[in-house]
Amino acid sequence: MDPCPFVRLMVESLALKLPLATKPSPLSGVHPSTTPCFCKIRINTFPSETALLPLCSSPGDSAPDTATSAAGFHLDSAALRRLSGKPVTLRVAVYTGSMARACGVTSAKLLGRVLISIDLNATLSRSNTFHNGWLKLGKRSSDEPDHKPSAQLHLVVRSEPDPRFVFQFEGDPECSPVVFQIQGNIRQPVFSCKFSADRNSRYRCVSSDFSNNPSRWRRTLTGIRERHGRERKGWMVMIHDLSGSPVAAASMITPFVPSPGSDRVSRSNPGAWLILRPNGASVSSWKPWGRLEAWRERGPVDGLGYKFELVAENGPVNGIPIAEATMNVKKGGQFCIDYSVMRDSGLGSMLPGKGFVMGSTVEGEGKVSKPVVQVGAQHVTCMADAALFIALSAAIDLSMDACQLFSHKLRKELCHEDQQLSFP
Repeated sequence: MDPCPFVRLMVESLALKLPLATKPSPLSGVHPSTTPCFCKIRINTFPSETALLPLCSSPGDSAPDTATSAAGFHLDSAALRRLSGKPVTLRVAVYTGSMARACGVTSAKLLGRVLISIDLNATLSRSNTFHNGWLKLGKRSSDEPDHKPSAQLHLVVRSEPDPRFVFQFEGDPECSPVVFQIQGNIRQPVFSCKFSADRNSRYRCVSSDFSNNPSRWRRTLTGIRERHGRERKGWMVMIHDLSGSPVAAASMITPFVPSPGSDRVSRSNPGAWLILRPNGASVSSWKPWGRLEAWRERGPVDGLGYKFELVAENGPVNGIPIAEATMNVKKGGQFCIDYSVMRDSGLGSMLPGKGFVMGSTVEGEGKVSKPVVQVGAQHVTCMADAALFIALSAAIDLSMDACQLFSHKLRKELCHEDQQLSFP
């Protein structure tokens, strides 16, 4: 099982140094030190990244006293092939003013730009630093005098090889699909999924009194269906290797229920999954590896909120939070675990690792989903390690369904048998 080549291009240690102003700036009517500054970063045809720029007061060419980092760029094997042999330029445009847009127009004003050439030829085999230090911002217009003091931008641009394993579900996780490993144009089956609902909660009619009283039987089943219609529980995805042995699982341990007087799962009462791994050689004994909570966020954009934590040896109560975010319910998004992002957001400070851990695509509500899962090669020592991330990917994908408004009907694969019954 070989990983696919990936490269992380990182833009770090961002800071801005402005010349002293003797009069208000003609750009905005105030000196930029009193207004926010930010930059937009782009390479070739990739979508741009935006980062805030703290103002630096360090003297001379010394390192900035305060700095930030951008999200950076992840170059997969297809992008590396596309860019191979071509000039790659990192463009950084610096602005002062607000990043917000009103009626499609931004009030931000351009201070200047810097360009840095990137050589990707050797990035697959070793780390590279393309720039480390201060650069003068390009002039805003050709009529400015050369002697005029210019703003300076500090940044570090570097790359690291970041090989990853890539997997894809053949279909929706609730349809018990096969999972393929992808290497270029080669697709090889490596896991199978088995989705199930909680069979123990299904109602079985065995009483002769019910068989002799059809109206009571109908009323009872209707009540059970309504109760189950207000809770989504007992879902499980079991991950098997090619030999048929279970190697990981995602089990819904806390039902997804609507908050009182509402038809949505609230943040104050989220549903939860445990991601499980076999406990030794026994296939009937499991131990928790991670815990995922999910809920439906309120706001201008309907969102799926989630939080994932690693489970410590003494139980999930003392878990280590390593991912927390919200994704658009309509459009879907990317579930991602990245150590650098964790630390920047105050999460995962106890973790020894670094860099990319795992990413998984999540389709919007009601759409056919075939999650693509990427796992950093440094976090996979055997197939069972990869299976844990496959189970986690299935759990976040199914959480999109579990957090559907309770006024909406779930697809039949997600319902218990008694919820699928119809009555005359």
